[in-house]
Amino acid sequence: MDFDFNLILVPATLIFFGLWLLDKFVLKQRATKGKGNENFIISWAYDFWPVLAVVLVLRSFFFEPFNIPSDSMVPTLETGDYILVNKYQYGVRLPITNTKIIDVGEPQRGDVAVFRYPENPKISYIKRIIGLPGDHIEFNNGQLIINGKNVEQIPTEFSREKDILDTPKSIYYYEKMGEHKHLVRLLEGQNTLVTAFNYAQKKQDLPYVATANDRFVKTNGQSWEVTVPKGQYFAMGDNRDQSADSRFWGFVPEENLTGHAIYVWMHKEPGLKVPSFSRNGAIN
Repeated sequence: MDFDFNLILVPATLIFFGLWLLDKFVLKQRATKGKGNENFIISWAYDFWPVLAVVLVLRSFFFEPFNIPSDSMVPTLETGDYILVNKYQYGVRLPITNTKIIDVGEPQRGDVAVFRYPENPKISYIKRIIGLPGDHIEFNNGQLIINGKNVEQIPTEFSREKDILDTPKSIYYYEKMGEHKHLVRLLEGQNTLVTAFNYAQKKQDLPYVATANDRFVKTNGQSWEVTVPKGQYFAMGDNRDQSADSRFWGFVPEENLTGHAIYVWMHKEPGLKVPSFSRNGAIN
């Protein structure tokens, strides 16, 4: 999700609105010549700016569609899913700048959230909120621990047709976090921690893992811990062994939040494939 449609929508709306004002109070072509006889640009202004304004308000302050471009949230979200994001649940924000103007609410632990990638705010990421401000998060030999309590892990026989021939084998379990119960995918024989540790060694320029938090990865290579600072969130993908998330690039600042992903409304495979609606449903 690497393009903000508002970069086109906002200027277009303002331009057509400006032309509408110009004719309404200065040129007055529609008033003097009648509808359809004015300059075609003036005609476009009357026709398009109200529609663009409605779309802009809906996308900026209420709901915005996004497309899932990767497998980092499998099995909750698949590549090719089209989702709807609640824009006001985490606060009403101005388009483009993302500045909060009305404080409505905050993310809850377990929410699937869209946010601006801290390393490049022009790109939107989607992950699950694992840690809230002030939370102490630990990972110890496969067990996620939040504020001293083990996150419940429930075995399941769930499988995906796409995983049958995969090596290493996919392993799934249900994870309960707050009001959310969601599936998590691991790869047999892989270790999320080791992956994070290797990434940190290769990416010395990433301040979070490499320098700012020397306790993120413990020396035994089998566990890590972190405390989430005020005004920040810790996010992870449900596809735990194949997700570049807060374990690698750090916390999500509150001002980077875009909204709460709430619904899958369409799915489309790459290429000239017909969209399907078999995956429609609420996002857990």
